[in-house]
Amino acid sequence: MSDDRTDMDDRNILAGEYALGALTGDDLRRARDLDASDAEFRADVERWTGRFTRLYEEVSEVAPPRMLWSRITADVGHTGASGNVVALRRKVSIWRGSALGMTGIAAALALFLVFRPPVPVPVRAVPAEPMVAVLGDAQEAKVVANWDPDRRQLITVVSGKLSGDPAHSHELWVIPAGGKPVSLGTLPGSDQSHVTLAEALAKLLQEGATIAISVEPRGGSPTGAPTGPVVASGPLKPA
Repeated sequence: MSDDRTDMDDRNILAGEYALGALTGDDLRRARDLDASDAEFRADVERWTGRFTRLYEEVSEVAPPRMLWSRITADVGHTGASGNVVALRRKVSIWRGSALGMTGIAAALALFLVFRPPVPVPVRAVPAEPMVAVLGDAQEAKVVANWDPDRRQLITVVSGKLSGDPAHSHELWVIPAGGKPVSLGTLPGSDQSHVTLAEALAKLLQEGATIAISVEPRGGSPTGAPTGPVVASGPLKPA
């Protein structure tokens, strides 16, 4: 399959160069034979001819400078009639070589523009808005949880008294809308903590998810789900 595709691409490029008039030697003879015997190749040539015609239409005609013939005469030199013919032929050969080279460059550029792979356009990520959850009960707010999605950083600040004892720990949970509680770890004994969450956990902290704190055995729940009373909870909202 790969060889067939490569052969098709080579034939298409050959058709483009043939339509542009940039072929010589064996390549030109091969293109002429295909043009005479292969309808598919002939259709490729016609398509390329149409493309190049549109390009030519976009180029405005430019009148040659008035001094052009004087410069040509000066370049050829005044060496007599015979000398002029020889020198002129040499100049024509040079000009033809230059024109052929420019035609080849134009053909290569045109084919590159058609067959080059698309260049991906970089997309700038829009910074996600930070969110906050105020965790509390009916009487007071006990913990404020600040969530920075870009850094995947959760900052908790204890602002009220959390009931507990040395034999127990306070464990932080996220409860996605319609989902089950997932542990975010236990709270330290200090009033403030900074935690960088793994990407899988970070995806759960969306607007509307509930952040909750439960009382668990020392070190956290042994079951992976809350086992003790929930002492504070609140939904994540835009800060």
